[in-house]
Amino acid sequence: MGKELVVERIFDVPRERVWKAWTTQKEIMKWWGPRGFTAPFITIDFKVGGKYLYCMRASDEIAKAMGGQKDFWNTGKFKEIVPHSKIVATTSFSDEKGNVIPASTYGMSADMALEAMVTVTFNEVGGKTKLTVRYMGLPDEMIDRARQGWNESLDKLGEALGN
Repeated sequence: MGKELVVERIFDVPRERVWKAWTTQKEIMKWWGPRGFTAPFITIDFKVGGKYLYCMRASDEIAKAMGGQKDFWNTGKFKEIVPHSKIVATTSFSDEKGNVIPASTYGMSADMALEAMVTVTFNEVGGKTKLTVRYMGLPDEMIDRARQGWNESLDKLGEALGN
């Protein structure tokens, strides 16, 4: 099943604001992806059983370093939604139509499972929001890279929230 990556962050805004930034297409497009990536395409059917499809687009410099790969797609299905508290979803690399593809298509570990689980919790702490991302199913060699990517994405989320 792979290793679990846990990344936490505290945002100096109410939980409802962080929830909106995480669950609304227009908001997600402002921050999704690590530094040097944009999110030009996001579709989200935010309900249990609903699907999402996200595109992360690399800058020219990053794409060149990654062998020319510019767009990285991922898809998944929402398994559990507790409003303003918790989201559980599957996640997989995909093509632009949402068809699941192996991570190796994007030059990543062939040991990565076709589907992983992500649990995101939103906890109120003294008027601030503690966000915890739990990503289950990473091979050992992907942990550091995934941690960096999530931390950079959450940095961008903080900027979008005015933190």
